[in-house]
Amino acid sequence: MALTRPTRDEIKRIAEDLGLALDDEQAESYRGLMETGLGAYDLVEALDDIPPATRYPRSPGRRPPPEENPRNAWYHRCVVRGAECGPLAGKRVVLKDNIMLADVPMMNGTSILEGYVPEVDATVVTRILDAGGTIVGKAHCEGLCLSGGSHTNSTGPVHNPHKMGYSAGGSSSGCAVLVASGEVDMAVGCDQGGSIRMPSSFSGACGMKPTYGLVPYTGIMPIEIAVDHAGPITATVADNAVLLEVLAGPDGLDPRQRGVTVHPYSDALDGGVRGVKIGVLREGFDLPSSDPDVDTAVRAGADLFRRLGAVVEEVSIPWHAQATAVWVPIGVDGLTHTMMYGDGYGASRPDLYVTSLTDAFRSWRYRAAELPETVKLHLLLGTYVREHYGTRYYGKAMNLARRAAAAYDSALTECDLLLLPTTPMKATPLPAPDASPEEYHRRATEPTANTMPFNITHHPAMSIPCGMRGGLPVGMMLVGRHWDEPTIYRAARAFERAEDWRAT
Repeated sequence: MALTRPTRDEIKRIAEDLGLALDDEQAESYRGLMETGLGAYDLVEALDDIPPATRYPRSPGRRPPPEENPRNAWYHRCVVRGAECGPLAGKRVVLKDNIMLADVPMMNGTSILEGYVPEVDATVVTRILDAGGTIVGKAHCEGLCLSGGSHTNSTGPVHNPHKMGYSAGGSSSGCAVLVASGEVDMAVGCDQGGSIRMPSSFSGACGMKPTYGLVPYTGIMPIEIAVDHAGPITATVADNAVLLEVLAGPDGLDPRQRGVTVHPYSDALDGGVRGVKIGVLREGFDLPSSDPDVDTAVRAGADLFRRLGAVVEEVSIPWHAQATAVWVPIGVDGLTHTMMYGDGYGASRPDLYVTSLTDAFRSWRYRAAELPETVKLHLLLGTYVREHYGTRYYGKAMNLARRAAAAYDSALTECDLLLLPTTPMKATPLPAPDASPEEYHRRATEPTANTMPFNITHHPAMSIPCGMRGGLPVGMMLVGRHWDEPTIYRAARAFERAEDWRAT
């Protein structure tokens, strides 16, 4: 099908938007000159765009009714059985609903994508199925994955597995709830500002944000390429390590994957922590939003590591207090260019582009009122900065992110791991339907203070449960050197074995 040709008046309108003044004769001249370029677009349209083939049979499944989904954690249930044997044989795996599963609906938390059905499997899907796992559905996530709470999905909030009416964390909210409640064994979440670790902290699960690029993002709807991570959420550290072994490694398509170093992660589980140097990060505690119960529980976790033989000392990294601010221009400007004006993908990178998604998502321009409130705010801010300052602050923040990474790297030459609260607080009450805009946005952003920095510095970071306070879990975060997930797993497994966090 040939592209529709512009009229002379359309060219004059576009020129005016660009600051060009064309008379009728000039516009008609440009219209003729554009024909050669449009002919190339026609040829591209006529050529076959062959998506990667799917290898395992599946059916669309069904959307569970409310009585089967009391916490609103499920979006769609289905059964896609993988290979007969493998490291994930017998494991039920759920996917965050920004991950493409061919022939199964995907809405990424927003009504704008309701009814969209991708035709490809994400790389992580193929790897799970090849490893013998069974994919049992898609889990609700926050609206376009842009919230640390669990109240922005267009179908309504996702409830904490330990306490109805409380946040499950975000944006991989449904994944953490289904794992923590035992409805699935494993989940694959995604993390741009803490979206694996925050729901794991609030819900009581183990959530690993691996080193940037370790897990391919191919076939996953991005927010911004500089901060996109995918990784496992599980009930146990051992399952987390096994799932990461399946997910990790280059796929030849994702441009985020440079110099990837893969390990047999489950081999690290039995090493213990004797002699491991753990730095308790001073700037991760006593924040304005900190819950004293959380700080106390995480410091008690540090004491347990000391009793297990680790060398535990306080360290200071002043950059930690500034790194969240550095994330903002990268995240806001990036998502504005990539996810919004880039129709879900953006440009300028050699990726696998699922054009059916770009076609479906570009309709947001005519349905912007349906966007989640968090997305509206970021889009307004990003568009304002784009119009007045261009990419200046995105670029400067990227430069500063390297300085922040170097500060953590310096501390990690003196210790093997950093330790701090994953979220400064436990799960908070979900905002009421009539909550003020200020409360709505506060609940979406307040859990992110300790997680965001490691999305721009790209260090691996894992949240593990370290106790219960007031009937709600507390998450402790372990941060390691780039590609050193094994040391994180070694420490996390030793902690898990030493103490039942549910009883502390």
